[in-house]
Amino acid sequence: MTKMTTRLAGVSNLLSLLMKALLLGVIALVSLAENPHGYAAATDQAASAKLEVASSSPQQSGEVSQSAQSTNTKTESEKKKKKRSTHRGAIVVAPLPIVSPAIGSGIVPVLGYIFPFNKNDKISPPSTIGGAGLITNNGSSGFGVGAQLFMKENRYAVTSLYVRGNIDYNLYGIGIPAGNADLKLPLAQTGQLYFGEALRRIPWQFFIGPRFWTGNSVVTIRPSTGETSVPPPDIGLHTTLRALGLRVMRDTRPNHFYPERGMFTQFTSDFFAQALGSKYTFQSYRFTFNKYWTTTRNQVLAYNLYGCGTGGDPPFYGNCIYGTNNELRGYEAGRYLDRYMIATQAEYRLSLPKRFGLAAFAGIGEVIPGGKEIFRIDNLLPSIGGGPRYQLSTKFHLNLRADFAKGKDSWTWSMGVGEAF
Repeated sequence: MTKMTTRLAGVSNLLSLLMKALLLGVIALVSLAENPHGYAAATDQAASAKLEVASSSPQQSGEVSQSAQSTNTKTESEKKKKKRSTHRGAIVVAPLPIVSPAIGSGIVPVLGYIFPFNKNDKISPPSTIGGAGLITNNGSSGFGVGAQLFMKENRYAVTSLYVRGNIDYNLYGIGIPAGNADLKLPLAQTGQLYFGEALRRIPWQFFIGPRFWTGNSVVTIRPSTGETSVPPPDIGLHTTLRALGLRVMRDTRPNHFYPERGMFTQFTSDFFAQALGSKYTFQSYRFTFNKYWTTTRNQVLAYNLYGCGTGGDPPFYGNCIYGTNNELRGYEAGRYLDRYMIATQAEYRLSLPKRFGLAAFAGIGEVIPGGKEIFRIDNLLPSIGGGPRYQLSTKFHLNLRADFAKGKDSWTWSMGVGEAF
């Protein structure tokens, strides 16, 4: 199974958060996909016991023998039927909690189906189709449907997602000084988005393939009291964004949900252009590098490096946004954003008895307007924290996590399914 870490970059806070909510739901579906074999096993055991009794009784006539053969034939048929029903796939329904410093607390209802795309393919991860909703206490809501398919012994990976909804959040302005000023502008953003991607495996465990974005949204100002940050220029305008892109990825993790060793590296580039029907012309680049080590049997050390760059003339939500994608925890998403961003963090993970676990993490990063201002002391945004873990799936070691994190002048509490990176 795959921890679905598809990163949403360069579109909008609304569409990004809704897609992450959908992906959170799809990940949780995997944790619930362990088919219950207990009933089938008990039925088979009972049938076997009946056969043993029948075969041990004296066969005084052909009628008894015929009855035993009939029972045997029926039992074998039931075994094959049950085997087919328990190995093809699973329908899953799950309500998931969501706690976000940007959009509040709420629930993500999920419905999905997990299945092998080809039952004879023992190499590809299971495929998933499903849908999820989003309802939070700050008025945000939405829904999404999507699919991620793995085919031909993991030679191809195809992802398709559609989301629609509205989200309420705060804009502080562009750059570190605006974030430090703590002047909030309450915004409401309504929109929809479609995303598609097709990857092909090439030598050395690399995947490469094209991607496509198209979406539209409207941003309006919510009522507020007191002083606020300066409104962005595209308030009240209907904006369409459309892009073609490319993704290159290499993944050597044996377990994508709880990596104990291996590496994950990916680079994405998305090109939004008026020639494609986009209102804005800009470029979005993302780079991720993760490395994992097992220190002892129940302890893992994980490292993450993330970089983001934006070129051209993006809308404010097309910039690099600190605090999203767990880069870094301890900050409200949208408080710090700019043209460029870099973040690095390390996390210690400990597995405990009875499905429990603990994690501790620390990191540092910054958002910057240009390359000449990188690594300035007054730009640095540190993060430290930790929290408990609970295994939703012992088969895949998929954790429900709660993270308490402290930033430079803020703190956050968040929940999620799967590791942060």
